[in-house]
This record gives sequence, structure tokens and C-alpha cells, in this order.
Amino acid sequence: MRRAILVTTGTSALIVALLALKPHQLPTLAGVAPRSAASSSSGTSGTSGASAGTGTFTGDPVDTRYGTVQVAVTLSQGKITAVEVVRAPDQNGRDQQISSYALPRLTQEAIGARSAHIDAVSGASYTSQGYIQSLQSALDQAHA
Repeated sequence: MRRAILVTTGTSALIVALLALKPHQLPTLAGVAPRSAASSSSGTSGTSGASAGTGTFTGDPVDTRYGTVQVAVTLSQGKITAVEVVRAPDQNGRDQQISSYALPRLTQEAIGARSAHIDAVSGASYTSQGYIQSLQSALDQAHA
């Protein structure tokens, strides 16, 4: 009996500790292959205004398990003012449901954070990873 109580208490403490951890940044995206230089140049375009970091920059299309995600970011003096989803998974009703739920939240968080260092949306891990990777490539173009 004492052993069961210790195991239950230890397991509960471990679960609470794991749930309390929150990553500050996403240095790498697990499960997403890095894009080669040849493939990253296709499908991207950016138009910059008078000063560096101003204009609209289209990120790389990122192939995820459920479809391609691509975003375009609008910057004004280096600050994110808008993010437009160019492509999103939409092969079936479930993909459309996840995209309609996750993409507005990711956009709102990206504008608020003013970077690609945002949290993934629960239930939309692959879409979130693709969004973040495409957003980062657009921001990299703007600062190149």
C-alpha cells in the first residue's frame, strides 16, 4: 500500500513538473526537415520599400504532414504589422477545421510577439511548425 502511494505521488509530481515547463524559443523544429538552398529560393518573393525591413515578404512554402503552409509578412520599419496566410492545409474537412482554428491564433501571436518565436497551437502541431518556419524565412528575407 505504501509503495502505491509513493508511486502515485511521484508520478503526479513528475507530471506537474513537466506541464510547468514552457520553452522560451523554438531553436529547431522537431520532425521538420531543413530546406535546402535550392528549394528555399523557389516560391519566395519580397518587395522592400524605402528602408530596410519595410515591405511585404513571402516566406518559403513548408511541406508538413498534412499539407503546405506558407505565409507573407508585412513589415514597417522592421516591425510586423500583418501576416497573411498564402497557403494552408485544406485537403479535407478536418484540415480546414484545424487551419481555421489555428492560423488566426498563430497570426495574432506573431503580431503580438513581433517575431517567429511563438508557441504552437495545441492540436495543430504540424501546421504550427510550418507556419513558424515559413514566417521565419520571410523575416530572414526582410533582414537580409
